[in-house]
Amino acid sequence: MRLKLFFSVLFFACFQFYKIQAQITGGQYAFDFLRLSNSPHVSALGGISIADPDDDIALALQNPAMMRPGLHNELDLNYNDYYAGIGILNMHYGYYVPKINTSFFMGVQYINYGTFTTTDNIGNIFGDFHATDYAFTFGASKEYGAHWRYGADIKMAHSDLYTFKANALLTDVGINYFDTASLIDLGATAKNMGVMTKKYTVGQPSEPMPFDLQLGVSKKFKHMPLRLFMTIHHLYEWDIRYDNPTDDSAAASLNSNSDSIKLSTSTHFANNLFRHFIFGGEFIIGKHIVVTASYNYMVRQEMLLTTSPGLTGFAFGLGINLDKFKIHYGRSYYYTSGPYNELGITMALNKLIGLGKKGEGIHWDATYPDWGVE
Repeated sequence: MRLKLFFSVLFFACFQFYKIQAQITGGQYAFDFLRLSNSPHVSALGGISIADPDDDIALALQNPAMMRPGLHNELDLNYNDYYAGIGILNMHYGYYVPKINTSFFMGVQYINYGTFTTTDNIGNIFGDFHATDYAFTFGASKEYGAHWRYGADIKMAHSDLYTFKANALLTDVGINYFDTASLIDLGATAKNMGVMTKKYTVGQPSEPMPFDLQLGVSKKFKHMPLRLFMTIHHLYEWDIRYDNPTDDSAAASLNSNSDSIKLSTSTHFANNLFRHFIFGGEFIIGKHIVVTASYNYMVRQEMLLTTSPGLTGFAFGLGINLDKFKIHYGRSYYYTSGPYNELGITMALNKLIGLGKKGEGIHWDATYPDWGVE
């Protein structure tokens, strides 16, 4: 009954509350920073990862149902320099409470856009100001049966852009199915459902939130050190293609007959279809090294230069898994000349820091089986 109710809430919220906003195109959302990847591992998988059974607390911020007892007392930190001197900080922490059989997690996402000079229209300088966005996330998940988990979180987001400030309250809900026998993982999430609690401009309508509905699947092969991923995003909206008038003009200038028009239409269909997909894979080398690669078709179509496409839309990563630490590196190609490099570290605090008798009452030193596997 709990899982059935969770499914009902998930789909009702997605298709009823947001059906009015389904026609809004990208670039018209407030708090759009919430769409950014929250870790190097996620970036290496194309920017979204909602069906990954890996031992990584950062994945709980991608799909709250991914939080589980095996991630107890795990802390993840990463701070990276984005483009144009922008700094991005992410922190994630998880804790399992056996008394109520519930796994809790929290996350912090902070973006510092840097320092800007305040001037008037003729160049007189009046000082400096800072611009920042940040969000605090608190969530929980529980198991249902042998293979299912469901979870939800609440986000409190704040945006400070010069004299314009805004607040928002949002939520994510998700489900996850993982079969330890077949090593298939399925995930579904509805992200960033919410409202602005304080508007940038008083008296103006509230800007829409960066809602998304996503499905994901991953499969690990028993006799091959490989896991494959597929993620589908923007399920609530079919047409997410940027309709560039110059594309149609160029096609029409080559040939004005009906065949060229049909070709253009079919090309647009395939182009729009694959913009919803992200494909990835991980190669497991021994017990401690994981190499990741992914392809995000939408990123490539939106960001590439036709004269020099390069690796735009591709991302790569490296994970080093040790007993007390995990180190993740991600390299994303958003355009030809400047890939984005990220580095993060995950620490098992229950193995790294001992609290002795003080920690016994709160199960600080405890370790729990991951996905019910001893």
